[in-house]
Amino acid sequence: MIEKKELLEFHPQARLYLVTYLSQGLKVKGYLAIPKSKGPHPLLVYCRGGIKNVGMTRLNWIRQFVEHHYVVFAPFYRGNRGGEGREDFAGEDRYDVLEAMEWLTRLENVDRKKVHLFGFSRGSLMSLFTAMEYTYIKSVVVWGGVSSMFLTYQERVDLRKMLKRVIGGTPNKVPEQYEWRTVLSRVSEIHCPVLIIHGKDDQQVGIEHAYILAEQLKKSSKSYELLVFEEAGHFLTPKLFQEAISYMFEWFKRIEEGEK
Repeated sequence: MIEKKELLEFHPQARLYLVTYLSQGLKVKGYLAIPKSKGPHPLLVYCRGGIKNVGMTRLNWIRQFVEHHYVVFAPFYRGNRGGEGREDFAGEDRYDVLEAMEWLTRLENVDRKKVHLFGFSRGSLMSLFTAMEYTYIKSVVVWGGVSSMFLTYQERVDLRKMLKRVIGGTPNKVPEQYEWRTVLSRVSEIHCPVLIIHGKDDQQVGIEHAYILAEQLKKSSKSYELLVFEEAGHFLTPKLFQEAISYMFEWFKRIEEGEK
């Protein structure tokens, strides 16, 4: 981290900073929220979905996360909000999470034994790839998450133009690029439990992503849970959202206490 600027009037229980850090030599921006209470605290890395301004980091989510007394880090990914470089949808920009882990786990307010990852939508790819690299990660939450870029290209006709531009072509033209961004063949490298949360009627990231990820985790004898909300879409209703958040933090606690 090379710069930290406090943003005022965020939450009575926490301080929020706009941070700048280096990822592959690029200056990247993100939010860092730190509880005011005495630490060290567990760390939750929140990997946003979307690309550019679509699906940008949600401050109201960070506010809810810090109320559980977690340090929260949410990268914007390269090229966003004044950051350098260009997003490439879980390609090189995955290092914007990977390299952040190095300085995050050295913060004096962070309990390095209690580090969790949360990935929403395409952010699930970022979180799962990170979990493959660091054995100290306690768990990963995949929420409305992408697990196969091949499937995303197939089901999201409206995104094909963007995907071809960002990734370099179609799955037929550059299959290796789509495979590189797909986690399914590498789930054996995940060393921690995975919680999969998905709305069954999700029209942006189909429920099939959750099912095939769960299937691969099962085949690899990995610890996981699948929580499917019937008649829910990509974004849960406020009531279901609160249910899912409560379940997620209870799940974190069980893992931290060694009940899993």
